[in-house]
Order: sequence, then C-alpha cells, then structure tokens
Amino acid sequence: MKLKQLTITFLTFCVAAFSGMKVASAASFSVIADGLYNASGLSFDPDGNLYVTEAGIGGSGACVPPASGQGDSLCYGTSGAVTKIENGKTKRILTGLPSLALPDGTGAAGPRDIQFDAKGKPYVLIGYGANPAFRDRNLGNTDLGKIIAPDFNTNSWTSVADIANYELANNPDGGDIGSNPLAFVIDGNKFVAVDAGANDLLSVNADGSNLQAIVAFPQDILTNPVFPPSGTPSNEPAQVPSQGEEVRSPTAGLRPSQFATQPVPSSVAKGPDGAYYVSQFTGFPFPEGGAKIYRVGADGLATIFADGFTQLTDLEFDTAGNLYALQYANQSAWKGNFDGSVIKIATDGTRTTLLSGNGLESPSALTIGSDGAVYVTNRGDRPGVGQVLRIENTKSVPEPDSALGILAIGVLGVAWLHKKRVTQPLIDRVVSLR
Repeated sequence: MKLKQLTITFLTFCVAAFSGMKVASAASFSVIADGLYNASGLSFDPDGNLYVTEAGIGGSGACVPPASGQGDSLCYGTSGAVTKIENGKTKRILTGLPSLALPDGTGAAGPRDIQFDAKGKPYVLIGYGANPAFRDRNLGNTDLGKIIAPDFNTNSWTSVADIANYELANNPDGGDIGSNPLAFVIDGNKFVAVDAGANDLLSVNADGSNLQAIVAFPQDILTNPVFPPSGTPSNEPAQVPSQGEEVRSPTAGLRPSQFATQPVPSSVAKGPDGAYYVSQFTGFPFPEGGAKIYRVGADGLATIFADGFTQLTDLEFDTAGNLYALQYANQSAWKGNFDGSVIKIATDGTRTTLLSGNGLESPSALTIGSDGAVYVTNRGDRPGVGQVLRIENTKSVPEPDSALGILAIGVLGVAWLHKKRVTQPLIDRVVSLR
C-alpha cells in the first residue's frame, strides 16, 4: 500500500462486524509475554522456542517524511529487537536493530517478521514505511526495508536482500513509490515476502540473488464507501468528502460514487497445494468486509480464495491444511474499537471464530505451535504493552455461510494499475500489521 497514508502509521488492521455472525463461546488464552514494544512477527525455532520481533520506538536520529506527506516525521533509532520466549521468560537476544517511528513511539517500522530455515538459521525482515528515496539520503546506511541474517551469539547481522531498493528501482505496480515489507516465508532456498507499501509479492534467493516481483495486486474499487467523520484522527483529510458532497474519485474514469483504494498485502503463507496465500489489509477508508485472501499460483496470477474480512494482518496453515486468519479489529479501525479475531478456515471452507475480543485487541501476527495451540501477538500497534498470547480451549461456533463464504476461485486480471491515495500511516500504526 502506498501513496497518501494516514498520519497514524502502520497497519490499523480491522475486522468486519457482520450481522448475524457468531463468535467463539469458550476459547481462552494465557499471556506468555508482556511489555513488548510494537511487537509483530512470531516463529518457532526447530527446538520449539518461540521468538517475536519488536519494531521498537524509533529514536532521536534523523527523520523521513511520513508516506502521506502529512503529519509528524518518522525518526530513526536502534530500538528494534528480537525477543526469545522460553520457559515462561522473555529475553531480548538481538538488539540495536533499526527502527523508525513517530515521536510518541507509535507507527513504528523495524523488525517485522522472523523465520527459520530447514537448518534452523534465522532470518529477520525489517520494515520501513516510507519512500525509499529518503532512506539512504536522510538516514545513511541502514537495514530498514531489508531481510537480514542475524547471529544471536554475537548480536550482529548481515544484509541479505534490499526489498525497499527494489521498489525504488522497479516500482512493479506503476504507482507512487513506497515500501513497507511486513512478512515473509521461507520456501526451500528462497524467501517470499509481501511489501504493503509497494502492493506486491516478491521472491529472492537465500543468497540475495534474483530479487523479483511475483505479482502486483490491483486496486479495489469501492462503491458508496463509508468514510470516517471529519475530525477523526485516523482519516485522510484530502480524501474525506464534506457533508453532502459527492465522493470524488481519485482515479480518472470512476463514477462519483466510486472510490479507488489500495490492496495493501499484509502477510503470506505457503499452502499445502504449493501456492502462496496473501492476506489483505485494505487501504483507506478500510471498508468493513472488504478484505480478501488471495491465492497466487505457479502462474503468478492472483485469484480470490476467500473474502468478507476486514483488515487482515496474518495467515498461517496448520499441519492438517486449515488456514488461520488474523483480523486486527472487528470494525473499521477509525471507529476506535480494536477488538480483533482469530478465524479458522477449514479445508472444506467452513469458517470458525476461535476468539473475538475479550482481551484480543489490535493483534498483529500469529503462528501455530507443535502443540496445536495458536500463538498471537496482541496489542501489536503500541509500545510497551504488547503481548504474546497462547489461545487454548478453542471450542468455537461455525460462521454462517451467508456471512463468510469461500468464493469459487476466480482469476483476477492483475494489471499494473495506477495507485492513488491510501493511508499507510494507519497501516503503519497497526502492521506497525506485521
């Protein structure tokens, strides 16, 4: 997702509140880590230890303009970290990682995801959330917007791939330049990552070679969208029509009642069928029920696998082939209610809400443990109060088919669409989903 973004930064992920939707009745969770700073990606190492990335709170270093060009600048520091959770204790095992954030520590871009290869070697994805042209010019030599290979024993790392620079040099979707890589998976000897700022899915070999875009995702065209009321902190003033004013389309050729919004891919998981599944956060005005899960096959085409969600932040398959989707909030985030949900999509398409609200708020990432439990990063958009939850006793209620039905897979014509106004800072505060 790029272009004009909200001044709140990073993914304010939201979930749709569907009429008649049933929620979990007996799920519970325990808090296994607390006090995290803009926490996001979760992953287990081969020994069963859980790791979580913390994007940090930026710092007092040089600054770059926000992606929207409006509001406070994002300033640099080395407050990013990777934290290990073991035997009920947390320990930061990699510190000094690059971080970029608003003055109050929100909207942070920094360590966003962590994965381990088949040999147990860790890799960390560092976010960015702005125009890559400002990175080297304003901040100097930094690993924002890159995949790195850390050494936990020496508290050091090496750069593997520069995703932000790829956007600067190639701009696959042909719109405004911006980069905010949020999540990745390791698939054999290559990494597959989503860039929410660039609206694309990329692959790169583990040695850093052959970095290329797999697909760029198309804009969504909304009809009669619901905008935040004027004065809402998380809106885009230049996009919100005055009372009684017709919606002004940001893209030539659209009707007055239509509005083009950015797709904003937020995470990627490899399915049992070998395809990549990509969650959608959606851009401003974050329509409830407007987020999709895309399937990207070997042909590089993106088709809709499932829809009816709102601002998804993560996806994960379990060993039985069930897909888990994490929603940042059950309503558009600008409404101020950040109760989120974990939704299980069975192999037959049945959807089940494992947990909704009741302490789950603005979650940013999830993973499945070898014990079958679901682990979630909670309050992932805030410094100092982030948590990791272990969801257990997941008795749940199936969703009505009418509310959340799996769509028949239909090929989307993925063209290089021109990008218009979006709200990345809102995304940055939240994906600040994953």
